[in-house]
Parts: sequence; structure tokens; C-alpha cells
Amino acid sequence: MLKLKNKQLLFNFDDSRMKIFLKFCYFSFFLLLLSCGADTSTKPTNTKKTPSKTEIKAEEKNATKKIVFFGDSLTAGYGLEDVNDAFPGVIQAKIDSLSLDYTVINSGVSGETTSGGKNRINWILNQKIDVFILELGANDGLRGIPLSETRKNLQAIIDAVLQKNSATKIILAGMQLPPNMGQEYTTEFKTIFPELAQKNKLYLIPFLLKDVGGIPSLNQGDGIHPTIEGQKILANNVWEVLEPLLTL
Repeated sequence: MLKLKNKQLLFNFDDSRMKIFLKFCYFSFFLLLLSCGADTSTKPTNTKKTPSKTEIKAEEKNATKKIVFFGDSLTAGYGLEDVNDAFPGVIQAKIDSLSLDYTVINSGVSGETTSGGKNRINWILNQKIDVFILELGANDGLRGIPLSETRKNLQAIIDAVLQKNSATKIILAGMQLPPNMGQEYTTEFKTIFPELAQKNKLYLIPFLLKDVGGIPSLNQGDGIHPTIEGQKILANNVWEVLEPLLTL
């Protein structure tokens, strides 16, 4: 009789443990389901839409256009504390004030000659250029470089730009030399720019340093490089030719 009771107690005990175990399993399973449900509900959904070809073309069309100033120390802003005070930077400010979709790139190098420009032009042409402003030749003249070489180098730069993109608008900045270089040399030098512009159907700034060259108050101590006020006048000289091209 005692053994039977013991067996009955053992059975009841095991049955109780079994019920507890099953309840634990059910509870664990419920937590697992709850956890999975929460995880699913919080997973981020990828709502980013893949742009269509039409949208991509529209974005490319709306991309800002580029104006490259390719020149020497006048373009680079030699002697100025802030390069934005050079005439390309002043031009950018004018463009921004009119909300025109153009970005100015200052590619001026102090001391640059037409030969140096010819050697680096291909690197500049790695980007799409809408307007190309060519301001080189002054250092050639001041160094007495043969004018035939200056003309040849300028033509090579023009050819490279047009071969890369025939739609690029080119503006050629005309230059003049002080009379101490000799009358014959200075006269022929002056004619290079209008002749190249006519030959290649380019836009021409007759004389970049108009109303600045030779005026001490508008030039730095060297008498060659414009002050901030002088650079503003250069910008106006450029803007007279450039502005109509930006609003076509």
C-alpha cells in the first residue's frame, strides 16, 4: 500500500512537472512569435525609387554649366589675398546675383605662357566646358617670344577645345604691350588676337586691361597686376562679351 502511494505521488509529481514544462514551452513559443512579429514590423522598407532614363537625362540637363577661365597671373589673381577678388571670382558673383546656372572655374597660372597653356590644355579638357575664356599671350610678349610661336600656340589651344567639343563657346581676351617692347613688335602682337578671333569665329574682348593698364591707382606696386578695384573693371570688360552668351 505504501509503495502504491509512493508511485501515485511520483506520478502526480511527474505530471505536475510535465504541465509546468509544457506551460514554459507555450510561453517561450509565444515570446518567440511576438519577437518575430516585432522584428518584421520594424524592418525598414526600401522606398528609394530607381530613376528612369528620362529622369536621368533631366538631371543631366539641369546640371550646372561650366565657364573656364584659362589664363596667366591676371586670371589667377596674383598679389591678391583672396582669389575670389580676381575677375573670374567677380564674374561668379555677378552670375550668382542673376541666378544663372553657371559655375566659374579659375584655371589661371601665374607666369603662364602660351606654350605652357598648350601643354596643359588636354588636362583641363577632361571636363565638359560650355564657355572657354582664353587669356594668354601677355607673358610671351613681355619675354619677347617670337610672335609666330605665340600665334601658333594660341591656335593649338583653340583647336584642342573645339576638337573636344565643337559646341563650346570660346572668348579670346585681347592683349596689348607697353611701347618699350618696340613699335613693330607691339603692333603685330596686338593684331594676333582679333585675327585669330576672326579666323576661328570666336568672341573677342578687344583689350582685357582697358581702363586699367598703365593707371597706377588701379595696379599693384609692380605696375602690372591689377588691384581689387582694377580687377572689378577687368570683370566688367569680360562681362560685356560674356553676359549675352549666358542669356541666349
